[in-house]
Amino acid sequence: MLTFTITTVREVIARGIVDAKANGGFRDPYFGLSAADNRKPGLWIVGDHGVYLCSNGELAKGATPLVAYAEECDPHRNDDWFEVKRWTFGGDDGVDFLDAEGLEALIAASPGCTHLRIAFLQDTVQLCVIERR
Repeated sequence: MLTFTITTVREVIARGIVDAKANGGFRDPYFGLSAADNRKPGLWIVGDHGVYLCSNGELAKGATPLVAYAEECDPHRNDDWFEVKRWTFGGDDGVDFLDAEGLEALIAASPGCTHLRIAFLQDTVQLCVIERR
């Protein structure tokens, strides 16, 4: 399982919304889906050099999205990041979209939660919120 602070999750979503308003909408990581499929507020969970959350708003030319690494899988802070990525996200690179509306509902249902925990199961991605002291 991988964890992200709720504060970080909300910062990544907010950045995507700001970028979308300034630059014409939300990006489509799959290149070809209809505008209704993924072009809405949310974030991407990306597995490549570590595992991180990535803002999904359109970017100005030369700009970079906001990214936030999983606490357990940050190549800048964890020498074992590659093994953690393989055991959690899998060996291949990839991206999954998480919509902001669903994430906010999950967070709101658990007042006092501090972290989003993401588990990658055989056929699904499981999200839960936890309180860590």
